[in-house]
Amino acid sequence: MKMISPCWRSSVKGDDDPRRSRDKNGRIDGLLWYKDLGQHVHGEFSMAVIQANSLLEDQSQVESGPLSSIDSGPQGTFVGIYDGHAGPETSRYINDHLFRNIKNLAWEHQGMSADVIHKAFLATEEGFLSLVRKQWPIRPQILSVGSCCLVGIICSGTLYVANAGDSRVVLGRLEKATREVVASQLSTEHNASIESVREEMRSSHPDDSQIVVLRHKVWRVKGIIQVTRSIGDAYLKKAEFNREPLQMKFRLPPFEKPILRADPSILVHKLKPQDQFLIFASDGLWEHLSNQEAVDIVHHYPRNGIARRLVKAALQLAAKKREMRYSDLKKIERGVRRHFHDDITVIVLFLEPHVISKSFFRSPMLSIRGGGGPTHLNTHLKS
Repeated sequence: MKMISPCWRSSVKGDDDPRRSRDKNGRIDGLLWYKDLGQHVHGEFSMAVIQANSLLEDQSQVESGPLSSIDSGPQGTFVGIYDGHAGPETSRYINDHLFRNIKNLAWEHQGMSADVIHKAFLATEEGFLSLVRKQWPIRPQILSVGSCCLVGIICSGTLYVANAGDSRVVLGRLEKATREVVASQLSTEHNASIESVREEMRSSHPDDSQIVVLRHKVWRVKGIIQVTRSIGDAYLKKAEFNREPLQMKFRLPPFEKPILRADPSILVHKLKPQDQFLIFASDGLWEHLSNQEAVDIVHHYPRNGIARRLVKAALQLAAKKREMRYSDLKKIERGVRRHFHDDITVIVLFLEPHVISKSFFRSPMLSIRGGGGPTHLNTHLKS
C-alpha cells in the first residue's frame, strides 16, 4: 500500500479487509482497484482496474439514472472506458466532461440518439483542444496526450455503442437451441493493425504514401501511433500545433487535413431477452483473452467479482507469455509493470430483461469511477 499511496487513497474508514466485495466505494488491493458487485438501473455490474503505468492512464465510469440534464428526461445506464496514452490528462478530461456533454445534448434534443452521442464526442474533443491551446506553450507534452473512448448507453430498451480507438465491448448472447452463451463483438475498432482500417486511412489521405507505416512488425499512423481515432492527440489533429515547442520526434511534414479523427463508430442495438451481459474493456484485456474466452468466464463463474476474475485471467496469461509465475508478476511495481502488460479496465454489465423492457423506470442514482476517481455521491476515492 505504501507503493501506491501517492496515487490511490481510499476515503473509506473502519474496514481493514481489502477484499470486502460489496463496498459501495470499490476496494484497493495493491495495484488493483475493484468494485465486485453493484446495482445499475437495468441489473448488476462488476468493475475492476489494474494499474501498470507509473500514472494510471485508464479512466472509467458507470452512471445510472437520469441521462439528460433534467430528471424528467430519459433514464438509463452509461458506461465509459477511456484508455489514455502518453499520459492521463485526456482520459481524465473525458471522465469529467463526456457524460455531462451527453446529458446536456440529450436535453437539447429531447432524447437519446446516435446523433446526440456523436455530437457529445466532438464537443468533448473541442473542449480538450481548447485546453491544449491554453496550456501547450508551458506544457508542450500535452500536445501528444490522447485517449481512446468507448461508451455504452442503455436507454428505453436500446443499447448505443460508440467507439473511437481500440477498446472493445462484447455481448454474451444465449443461444436457445444449444443453451450456450456466444460472444458477439459490438464495437468497431480503429487500429492500424487491421487491414480495413489501413485502407480507410489510405483512402482518406490519398496523397500521403506514409500515412500508415510498418515499423518493427507493427503498423502505425505516420510511424508513431496505432489508433486512428481518438480524443486528444492534438499534434495529429491541428497543424497549428506542429511546431515548437512540440518535441522533434513528433514533428511532421505540413498537413492540412487532420490525420486522426475523433468521431466515433456508433452501433444501435435493440436489446433482446437472450442478451445476457456486456463486457466493456480496454485493449489490455483483449491482448490476452479472445472474445469467447472472456464470455465463457463470465458465463461459468459467479457474478460477484467477475470483472476482477477477468483481469486475473489476463494477468495469468501475461505472466505465462513471459515464462514467469503470476505471483511474481504481482510483485512488480507500477511503471516497470508496463513492460509486462498494459493498464486494464473491465466493466461487466448484466442485463435483466424484465427491467430493460420497461419503458420508464426509476431507481436510485449511481455514479462511480474506476481506479480511484471521484464520484458524485460522496462515495469517492481521492487521488
